[in-house]
Amino acid sequence: MMYKNYNHCVYNLKYHLVLVTKYRRKCFTKTILRRLEQICRRNCEQWGVELIEFGGESDHIHLLIDMHPNIMPSKFINNLKTVTSRLIRKEYTEHIKQYYWKPVLWMRAYCLITAGGAPLDILKKISPKSKGGRRISRAIHLHPNTKITQCYSGWRIPHKRLNVLGFPFESTNINS
Repeated sequence: MMYKNYNHCVYNLKYHLVLVTKYRRKCFTKTILRRLEQICRRNCEQWGVELIEFGGESDHIHLLIDMHPNIMPSKFINNLKTVTSRLIRKEYTEHIKQYYWKPVLWMRAYCLITAGGAPLDILKKISPKSKGGRRISRAIHLHPNTKITQCYSGWRIPHKRLNVLGFPFESTNINS
């Protein structure tokens, strides 16, 4: 494991980012995926983020990135989604029009997990699956008996407050 340093900071922050198309439409071809990788690499360079690995399927992309602690992940991800959406819709207008009638490409939600440097093929295998076999990773880790509901923008614990680390103050037992 290689650590980086900056002034008085030593860090090694690797993230696994998953971006899913709106309505999970299978609109990406191999050509579009190659173009998405080029756009993501260029955007990462502009932000000072290292794109370690890129992968994707017809309805989502995976990025393994190494990010500096001064960069706000949410700002970077929103910029990445905006840039990729705008350029892909501009360059592949006719193809994207078959799937979307509005100027959209990405789902509002995204999945960002600290990865510790594991390769994408390993991360894809350990990502929990939701209904229908789609791979979706949870941003918070809960006790196995905690009841969780899925909403369109992520995972939610019904009627429970979360503490700073994302753990519930109390659990709702599935059996009750």
